[in-house]
Amino acid sequence: MLVRNWKVNKPIPPIDKHKPTRAEAEAAIRTLIQWAGDDPDREGLVDTPSRVVRSYEEFYQGYTADPRALLERTFEEVEGYDEIVFLRDIRFESHCEHHMAPIIGRAHVAYLPHQRVVGISKLARLIDVYSKRLQIQEKMTSQIANTINEILQPKGTAVVIEASHQCMTTRGVHKAGVSMVTSTMLGAFREEPSTRREFLAMIGNPVHREAPFT
Repeated sequence: MLVRNWKVNKPIPPIDKHKPTRAEAEAAIRTLIQWAGDDPDREGLVDTPSRVVRSYEEFYQGYTADPRALLERTFEEVEGYDEIVFLRDIRFESHCEHHMAPIIGRAHVAYLPHQRVVGISKLARLIDVYSKRLQIQEKMTSQIANTINEILQPKGTAVVIEASHQCMTTRGVHKAGVSMVTSTMLGAFREEPSTRREFLAMIGNPVHREAPFT
């Protein structure tokens, strides 16, 4: 089986150039607790700043990963397969960049191979990298599609994301049960209606599915 590493001459900028120390981050959490009206030194809250910082390391670990590097290892020996490769219902958790409230949803990702494919786990990890950052859903959708298109150079790429935004359900207008749907279609999925219809039909196939975003 032939394997290639496809290099991309686009360095990732050093996002953490002026990153605060852990102690500074914990001090900021203490300030927020005080601002909310509570005492950060009381028993139930004394360890909260360190817990929050640890949780932030998990919530925002996407900043430490290069999404393009995930797709560099590709496979050419696919016995002539040239139909849609499709992953449906990839659950993700992100955070809104406007209110830092959770975004919980599912991504549907497809591409039409041209000479090479990538391991399917890499596609799921790609969603994780972009979701584990402060995000807006529209940007995340295009980032995923553009990265797949750039690295794999397929005949087409399609990404649809369905998500619930807690900045809308738990504050502001308080509209529970609302989901937002965004899509990016590139190449054959944009230019060929039959290919786009096939992809959308795959998303909508009547199969047993869990309740949304549980």
